[in-house]
Amino acid sequence: MNVVLTTLNAKYIHTNLAIRCLRAYVEPEHKIKMVEYTIKDPAMNIVTDLFRNNPDVIGFSCYIWNIEETIKVISMIKKIKPELKIILGGPEVSYDISYWLDRLQDVDYIVIGEGEETFKQLLDYMKSGDDLHSIAGLAFRTVDGKQVINPQRNKLNLQESPSPFRFEEDLSHLPKRVTYIETSRGCPFSCQFCLSSIEVGVRYFNKEKVKDDIRYLMNNGAKTIKFVDRTFNISRSYAMEMFQFLIDEHLPGTVFQFEITADIMRPEVIQFLNDNAPKGLFRFEIGVQSTNDSTNELVMRKQNFQKLTRTVTMVKEGGKIDQHLDLIAGLPEEDYNSFKNTFNDVFAMRPEELQLGFLKMLRGTGLRIRANEHNYVYMDHSPYEILKNNVLTFEEISKIKQVEDVLEKYWNDHRMDLTVEYLVTEVFPTPFDFFQDFGSFWDEKGWGRIGHQLEDLFLRLWTFLNETKQTQLDVIVSLMKIDYLRNQKYKPRKPWWNEVLVKDERSIYYRLLLEQPSLLGPDFSALQLQEKELYKHTVLESISIDLHSYMQLGEIRKMPSILLAYFDHQETGTKLYSVPAQKLEEIKMVGHNYINHP
Repeated sequence: MNVVLTTLNAKYIHTNLAIRCLRAYVEPEHKIKMVEYTIKDPAMNIVTDLFRNNPDVIGFSCYIWNIEETIKVISMIKKIKPELKIILGGPEVSYDISYWLDRLQDVDYIVIGEGEETFKQLLDYMKSGDDLHSIAGLAFRTVDGKQVINPQRNKLNLQESPSPFRFEEDLSHLPKRVTYIETSRGCPFSCQFCLSSIEVGVRYFNKEKVKDDIRYLMNNGAKTIKFVDRTFNISRSYAMEMFQFLIDEHLPGTVFQFEITADIMRPEVIQFLNDNAPKGLFRFEIGVQSTNDSTNELVMRKQNFQKLTRTVTMVKEGGKIDQHLDLIAGLPEEDYNSFKNTFNDVFAMRPEELQLGFLKMLRGTGLRIRANEHNYVYMDHSPYEILKNNVLTFEEISKIKQVEDVLEKYWNDHRMDLTVEYLVTEVFPTPFDFFQDFGSFWDEKGWGRIGHQLEDLFLRLWTFLNETKQTQLDVIVSLMKIDYLRNQKYKPRKPWWNEVLVKDERSIYYRLLLEQPSLLGPDFSALQLQEKELYKHTVLESISIDLHSYMQLGEIRKMPSILLAYFDHQETGTKLYSVPAQKLEEIKMVGHNYINHP
């Protein structure tokens, strides 16, 4: 019996932990082949590849992001091979079972919830012909079409679970893809929009086995290891032990990502990480969702925003760990203005990434069951995203979506941090106002439908600021030039701005700097650049602010200056230097012979 386990991942770099757990649990009694695709792969290509494996049974791992594409694949391959047995499992099909059995006539079995033992017993049945009705956690149709939905089974003893990471065919992919690992299952909280709230309690895998798995993954080249525990730090002692282990035994270049609950994290734990963790080793994902206390109460979410802010701030000040914070638009009784406040509350912490998501009415969640209480209207098919509710119109949701695109490009990608910081603090009333106004302008121009080079992003921001007649444009364009140049590894062929310095003027300034490099300070003098290197590896441009005052003190001091960016081909990054333009003009007026007689 040829059994294939598969899934359609959201991206190529992702891997599916579920099918690996299933395979590890049923082998060696049953031989399994794993294949993975993405939701971007053409259905015909997936079907062709699956057919080549000559399967008797295919199991699909199903989620909101892949269910509709998975259904297309199932329909096609069942037409080609009607005798093929199709098994579905995963969170998307573990609820509303009767609906799925009605809709998916090509599917033979649905494994409900935690699937290892159910899947094993089902494969045993296919070999021996035992009674399907005795397999807990299994749903199917009888010969006469009657639905059978067996009760879910008791939870597994995770202490005895086999490792899902010892498959030889995975080894070559470890350096290139994200590896997902779980040290626990379940969540202690009851957030009504989340599937994790349905499972009561938290169960842990064998701690020493987990450590062995991590050692194995690192030794075989894994670079990004993401823990999928719903709240990694629910047990302080457990989290501290694992943090210490990862600090002690990590290999260079490895990054570990965790989902943490920030408001329960003790300051001494953060201080330990700030003191001991190598920079870049850890990355935290923190679900804030909303700062509206009434909204959080309605979804049974306990959150102390003051303590959450303390944690995020301490971590940020430590400078060791990047943080990704999540928001959800569309939660109960959070109208447009309330969400604006939530956004501004969270952006005030300046997280390295701020993810703006929209409420999805997931099957099985309490919020979906009680959707009528808030007049929710949402998509019939996955991802079940809301369209409106009693306090948020479709038009307002559409406006917030305009924020999402520019937030990703202009904040999360950190292409122009100095510029954005100035805009959100000095030009626009609030950060949300900047992202909303720019997002609306972006949408009106149709820029969301086309691609963007780096220079395009600067030009589009400049177009927005110029056409909406913002103030302090001379300061803004100076910051944009600084952002653009300092984030380049190599000298750009053609900067995004129209040249201000004419060729002759630039030549004069270069000659001045060759003769008197101390004008740009001792660090520049120490470079001892020759004429050829100066022209080849630098960009010279005018700005309207004093670079030193801004970079060192954070003060905007208006002063026409000449900015020199040196692109060191032996190092990563760029060095910036500046000199007041007036100083260079005064030297020119002295009448050096190389100016009078070029």
